[in-house]
Amino acid sequence: MKPVKIVIIGAGSVSFGTGALRDAVQCRDLRGSKLVLVDIHPGNLELITKLAKRMNEEAGAGLVIESTTDRLEALPEADFVITSIAVRRDELWQKDWQIPRSYGIKQVLGENGGPGGLSHALRNIPIILDVCRDMEKLCPNAWLINFSNPESRIIMAVSKYTSVKAVGLCHGVPMGRNRVAQMIGRKGAELDVKAAGVNHLVWLMDVRDAATGEDLYPLIRQKEAELPADDVGLYGHDPLSRAMFRHFGYWPCPTDDHIGEYLPYAGEVVGYEGYDFEAADRHREKTWVRIRQLAAGEGELGDLLTEPSGECAFQIIAAIAGNKNEYVLAVNIPNRGCITNLAADAIVEVPALVSGYGIQGLTMGELPDGIAALCSMQVNIQRLCVEAAVRGDRNSALQALLVDPVVDSLDGAVRMLDELLTVHKPVLPLFHK
Repeated sequence: MKPVKIVIIGAGSVSFGTGALRDAVQCRDLRGSKLVLVDIHPGNLELITKLAKRMNEEAGAGLVIESTTDRLEALPEADFVITSIAVRRDELWQKDWQIPRSYGIKQVLGENGGPGGLSHALRNIPIILDVCRDMEKLCPNAWLINFSNPESRIIMAVSKYTSVKAVGLCHGVPMGRNRVAQMIGRKGAELDVKAAGVNHLVWLMDVRDAATGEDLYPLIRQKEAELPADDVGLYGHDPLSRAMFRHFGYWPCPTDDHIGEYLPYAGEVVGYEGYDFEAADRHREKTWVRIRQLAAGEGELGDLLTEPSGECAFQIIAAIAGNKNEYVLAVNIPNRGCITNLAADAIVEVPALVSGYGIQGLTMGELPDGIAALCSMQVNIQRLCVEAAVRGDRNSALQALLVDPVVDSLDGAVRMLDELLTVHKPVLPLFHK
């Protein structure tokens, strides 16, 4: 395929940046392509750029590596733009967690659903739309590949309010596939799965042996029933996922904390401890130590050159640019008939065929009624949340809370929203004109 230009915005992220570089240098179809790394933190960007150049050289990937803190400098003539950005992510997420609790409203995680999910979206939708407006001017034919959360709400905003071709990616479906594979003593790659739903509430609708086509759900149901109540899976205890599996008949993805954001009864199963920010900080600092060493030429690059990240962004890039017919497990795109009993404008997570013609989601038909009801609720919240973020509309934001099943207090919702908007005022200019 001919070389392309890929711009990675948020490349200085400690986890996302190195993951993207893994996949870039291992994708041999990209030889001769240009990779432009963008981040607003010069120090982080400098380290990641040094590491990228070392990885490129040692892998013999043949990429052209550039970097800049100014996306306007990076975007002209881009073919693909990858985003993984957030406004002061952990710092403000902690406030999204603490403020609702002060009004008696509890959350399992507070990132993508509930009050925290709304607040997160109000901050992140505008910054992604700013990137898209720059793309419309500087690289109007480019694809946006987004990793920023809340995924479904961001992609709905991009779809409704810009002309940019966009797809949202998440590794939740591979996680679900790997978990059910573990139950039956298999490897994830040995299973063919087809999943459908909305981001972080997506269900494995079909699970088969990739070699023989045998339906594996009867075996999965048998093995899950035999597991002890305190079983520890690949990603920790998952009593909520197991309960939803038994009651709804299909395995939900990705993990208890994420699906629990959308369910008012989740806390009684998994608790309300929330995200472990201290552990995240320790992991982040440990990873930066390694990045600094590797960027300085110290130590072996090891699996950075041999093990993929598990994301499919570069698989999609190579398929579009090379006009291949590539099947990917999960993309977040406008529904348009992929799931026939969800609204056409919903952002759904489904398998897709990727080629030079773009990204075509598979037609998955109807979801079972109970699963469709859970997903439809989130689609309605998607719409209200997007309108609130795009217009700075407090009433739409309040309605998004009052529709959300996690919110169980009218007075608490009103007062909580006022405090969230006040505390986050510096990063929510549309609400404070």
